[in-house]
Amino acid sequence: MAILVMIFRKMLKNKWLELSLLFGLVLSVALVSSMPIYTEAILQRMLVKELENYQMSSGAYPVTHRTGLYLTDDDPQKNGESTRQVDAFMESVKNRFSLPILEQVTERGTDTFSFKPIDTERVDPEVRRNADLVAFSNLDQHIKLVDGVMPAKEPVNGVYEVLVVESALTQLKMVLGNEFIIADERIKKPITVKPVGIINPKDEHDLFWYTSVESYSRSFLMDFELFEKTITNSSETDISMRSGFWFFAFDYSRMNMQSIESFIRTHNRIEGYVTNTFNSQSIKAPALSVISKYLDRQEQLRVMLWSLNVPVMIMLGFYLFMVSNLIVDRQKTEIAVLRSRGASRLQVLLSYVIEGILLGVVAYIIGPYVGMLITKLLGASNGFLEFVQRSALIVELNATAYKYALYAVMFSLIMTLIPAFLATRTSIVGHKQQMARMTKLSFWHKYFLDIVLLGISIYGLQSFKRRMSDLQSLGLDSASFKVDPLLFLVPALFTLGLGLLLLRIYPLFIRLVYWIGRRVWPPSLYSTLIQVGRSSTQYNFLMVFLMVTLATGLFSASAARTMNSNTLEKVRYKNGTDVIMNIKWENDAPPPSMGGMEEAGGEEAADTSALPITGPKRIQYTEPPFQVFTELPGVENAAKVFVKDDANVQIGKSTSRIKLMGVDTDEFGKTAYLKDRLLEHHFYDYLNLISTEPSAVLVSRSMAQEAGVKEGDSIYIGWNNVTYKPFTVYGIIDFWPTFNPNPQQPASANKKPELPKLVVGHLSYIQSTIALEPYQVWIDLKDEPNARTVFNEAINEKEIPVENIIDTGYELTQAKNDPFQMAINGVMTLGFLISVVISFFGFLLYWVLSLNGRVLQYGILRAMGISFMQLIGMLITEQVLTSGAAFLLGAGIGNVTSVLFVPLFQLSFNPATQVPPFQVLFDPSDSIRLYMIVTGMIIIGLVILGHLLSRIKIHQAVKLGED
Repeated sequence: MAILVMIFRKMLKNKWLELSLLFGLVLSVALVSSMPIYTEAILQRMLVKELENYQMSSGAYPVTHRTGLYLTDDDPQKNGESTRQVDAFMESVKNRFSLPILEQVTERGTDTFSFKPIDTERVDPEVRRNADLVAFSNLDQHIKLVDGVMPAKEPVNGVYEVLVVESALTQLKMVLGNEFIIADERIKKPITVKPVGIINPKDEHDLFWYTSVESYSRSFLMDFELFEKTITNSSETDISMRSGFWFFAFDYSRMNMQSIESFIRTHNRIEGYVTNTFNSQSIKAPALSVISKYLDRQEQLRVMLWSLNVPVMIMLGFYLFMVSNLIVDRQKTEIAVLRSRGASRLQVLLSYVIEGILLGVVAYIIGPYVGMLITKLLGASNGFLEFVQRSALIVELNATAYKYALYAVMFSLIMTLIPAFLATRTSIVGHKQQMARMTKLSFWHKYFLDIVLLGISIYGLQSFKRRMSDLQSLGLDSASFKVDPLLFLVPALFTLGLGLLLLRIYPLFIRLVYWIGRRVWPPSLYSTLIQVGRSSTQYNFLMVFLMVTLATGLFSASAARTMNSNTLEKVRYKNGTDVIMNIKWENDAPPPSMGGMEEAGGEEAADTSALPITGPKRIQYTEPPFQVFTELPGVENAAKVFVKDDANVQIGKSTSRIKLMGVDTDEFGKTAYLKDRLLEHHFYDYLNLISTEPSAVLVSRSMAQEAGVKEGDSIYIGWNNVTYKPFTVYGIIDFWPTFNPNPQQPASANKKPELPKLVVGHLSYIQSTIALEPYQVWIDLKDEPNARTVFNEAINEKEIPVENIIDTGYELTQAKNDPFQMAINGVMTLGFLISVVISFFGFLLYWVLSLNGRVLQYGILRAMGISFMQLIGMLITEQVLTSGAAFLLGAGIGNVTSVLFVPLFQLSFNPATQVPPFQVLFDPSDSIRLYMIVTGMIIIGLVILGHLLSRIKIHQAVKLGED
């Protein structure tokens, strides 16, 4: 008990330090616990999005489970018993799916029987009427009566009233009110049925109708309870229940990893049961195919989220160590005295363990809830430091979050105990010796950790660069390299190593400044330079901390901006404009069954000088009017763009496949988009270059290098069933809207991958000399909020025959909402904000404690005649030489790290789609934010320190020195 009292008194004595340490612990626990919470939330959103996409593309509700059985026993009672057993089994397992049930349907069906009319005078008895009896549970809640009445729940004068769908009247050649009896030699006790009502689904989107209502055009729909009583559960009937279906539709809006596991487990249990029990069965669960793809992506996303947080965790580790070190530094004398009075190292360390456990318990309780708030903040990120009002993530605390919170507490406890453990090794004499030797090398400089960290990070940088070069040059799949955790760890090591290296050099710089002006410096500056130069070890940890946090913030900003810009630029480049439409052209193409004249005229190609291509008859097209597109509302510009992916080019005796693009230079320049600086000149200049000569073309550099083509050379271009025509090369280009110069297929064992080739020419010349074929319509929309909406409405109103449409705006929105993109933006934003917050707290905490520790020094200086303003000047100079220098160095380190390592993030994407190339971006607004925050920190710090300094009384300081 006594030790607890001592610990509480010590904690109260250092309450601000303890609160700062608790703040760091809570933040660490919150960050770590937010990872499983955020991962589950973002994965849940990703799963829901993929299920929604499946529903939109297939038109079928995805999360359903249908079990179908065909009962083969000839004994109706045994089939009835089997049906009841399956009913009981389904009722017992349905809740194990762990999802809300939106719809549950049980369907029964008999054999197909031949039905004969009772009244042969009114109904033609010669018509073959084969139908089955079917019953649905809760059918009356999901239908609307088109004609007739609802059937009775019991037989009426021995006649069973039934419902039919509209098409059944035609199929079975009957009208309502006709009575039919089963005419089947297998049935000794036939029943009579009477259709009394015609039904349609109450709602065509009702999940109840898991199969089309038209599939029951040869069925009589009996009341479910009556069917059970008469057929399923009857011991007298000889009409057998032959088929059964058990259908469930689930609400997938809250589907997560736990419910996925339950869904798969329950599906497997149902499958095992029916497979082992029945010979003929079918199980359909469309969601399983979506879940399978989802599980592959979720593992990548999980690793990526943890990897992205490596730098932030390193920052928090530094903060915890620094605060703990400050606490122990203030208590080193007490520790040394305790050790000199006989206390063991374990006893001294035990008090710090108990103190850490007390703080850790508080952090463990509070941290996960703060993690939930962090998750909600991340869920609202639409870009780096951009937040929008989107549907909130479904955030729930789970056991995994508390497990990781416990790991965070244990790790934080270890970090805070390291300084205490090191301090217990020192006796009172050793402590006094250490205080007198403030200029000794720090641990990391003594053992050259800065050189080791830089060596490891530079080796990792070169390794990743080689890997990236191989991926891009050989067209390899990057799946095996995706989301490599080292990709995020290596930059953090480089940041720390470079910061430590600069700190090795910085004291020499301070001493050089001191030596240069040693005869002219005023006393206040002279004293500050001596203080910083001789006691550099004292400032090392603060400067490393500030450098790492600032560099991490800038690196996070640059990485997020670069990856966001790269993702959006890829979409813009791939499409080349706002909207691309393929319009239906009238033509004389024969139906597919009439095609096939491959063998015609094969020998006519002997005369290669004319370069004819023989084969099937060339299709003749009729060009639709183009002006209609230029006049659509919301359209700024429109252009005709002919694209032939399977064209050929002949240069000398060699022929190769190319992508041919035909454009009208003026309209294309106004409509197309190409990022600046991708070409040596603006792409307008290339269009102007070929505008005056109809046969002029631009060729891709891949084609120029492979075929040895240069400006002024003639080439022949054509494709199947047309005559090749000559063109003249006017320019060579590396990039062009929609053209991807990277290899699309991996290299084979014997040769390099084939590079795509592009030729850009005049559309009018291609149409007049080679062939008139369908072109794409490129649309540049007006820069107005509703331009896209009015454009789409006009397309529908005018009933333009659009075969295919590519909407860049929609794809950009999809890219922003991609879970990987959201994860990058959210975690990078979090890293930036945390770096700012802990920088401020660490900075302020250090300087307040430093001032408290140097009260005697400042009191003596005041007693010697140094004015208050001169003391403030000394404080400002010391701040500039330490904190200011750390911030400047941190900014430089952050920029260098970004330039070197951000381009490597393209390893996390498919190299075949990396067009345009990665370009590291620095948004000036991010730097301005940081510099404003840093300036504000220093000003606030100076105000607080100045206030504390003004409260120092000379006589108290001198008396303290005498004590």
